[in-house]
Amino acid sequence: MSILQLRNMSSLPAALFLIVSGGALAVAQSTPPRATPDNTAVNKRDRNSSQVTADQQKENAADRDLTARIRRSIVDDKSLSTYAHNVKIVARNGVVTLKGPVRSEAEVNSIVAKATEAAGGGDRVVNQLSVKPKS
Repeated sequence: MSILQLRNMSSLPAALFLIVSGGALAVAQSTPPRATPDNTAVNKRDRNSSQVTADQQKENAADRDLTARIRRSIVDDKSLSTYAHNVKIVARNGVVTLKGPVRSEAEVNSIVAKATEAAGGGDRVVNQLSVKPKS
């Protein structure tokens, strides 16, 4: 073999890589973009200083334990949707605020009941859950 043939063969793997990579890039670019969720209204609401947000969760042991017990009871309930499993739970001085979308009024009732039981009464639960049915 001549030196020219060896030189051309050594660039073959690089050329194949570029061809394959370019093909993958073309496929990736042709995939339609996914719709992004629009939480603008919720985010505006949460900017209001009177709204309870997750960063206001108290760090004392009683409030952390209360939040953990409520979260555990919600996540353990496999009849609830993923939306319900991901609601915000903020405990401050024994008062629990529930926020976020769920799929039905039945889920709202279930989550509020779990929080009420853990917190020791309905007067210790602030329900700010909203129903967002499947679209």
